[in-house]
Amino acid sequence: MTVGSAPGTTPDPAADGIRVLVVDDQDLIRAGLVALLRAAPGLEVVGEAADGETAVLQAARLRPDVVLMDIRMPGMDGTTATERILARSDGPTPRILVLTTFDLDEYVYAALRAGASGFLLKDTGPQRLIEAVTAVAGGEMLFAPSVTRRLIEAYVNQAEPATGAVADLDVLTARECEVLRLTARGLSNTEIAEQLYIGEATVKTHLNRTMSKLNVDSRAQAVVVAYESGLVVPGGPAL
Repeated sequence: MTVGSAPGTTPDPAADGIRVLVVDDQDLIRAGLVALLRAAPGLEVVGEAADGETAVLQAARLRPDVVLMDIRMPGMDGTTATERILARSDGPTPRILVLTTFDLDEYVYAALRAGASGFLLKDTGPQRLIEAVTAVAGGEMLFAPSVTRRLIEAYVNQAEPATGAVADLDVLTARECEVLRLTARGLSNTEIAEQLYIGEATVKTHLNRTMSKLNVDSRAQAVVVAYESGLVVPGGPAL
């Protein structure tokens, strides 16, 4: 997550495959990721980087569909690199998929807050990694929404308030606010549709419009805004 002319829309990967940029400061891990992705049908590794600064330059030059981003690196870390890649994109925005050792990680929270589409643990199996890259490129969720909720609730109270987050919600309709609230509470699109008695496609439309209005690049980033604005309170009911 996550972009074309408006945030939240699904990118159109190149016809010859999903273009991936691999970023990791450890040579062996980076080489293994590159080899794995190159062997997967439908994926094309267009570049690699050993640090955040190089990743930003490579992303601007190579225009990947997905950036597989190590979160902890010396110098410019993955969060800062994510922010700069998304801020500097003048075309279809790449999806950022963060790699981390721990799921409850303040660096991962910061990356989601900055616009990363999702995260994976570094001990994820090869097939799961390939599926995740493909899912992110298509704008899909990587994991149960409750995982994102748990991570965000662990760190939202420690973060500096997002400037203008409350005012931003004023641009949303009542229905868009309701869909965002339920999304932030961990409900899937199917569950939201059932609770609001609307179609799942309608839920997706509301979410895309919400993300566009809030100028966020991923579903996870929209959830962060929901918490930081007070629309959803940490520790509140899941349903």
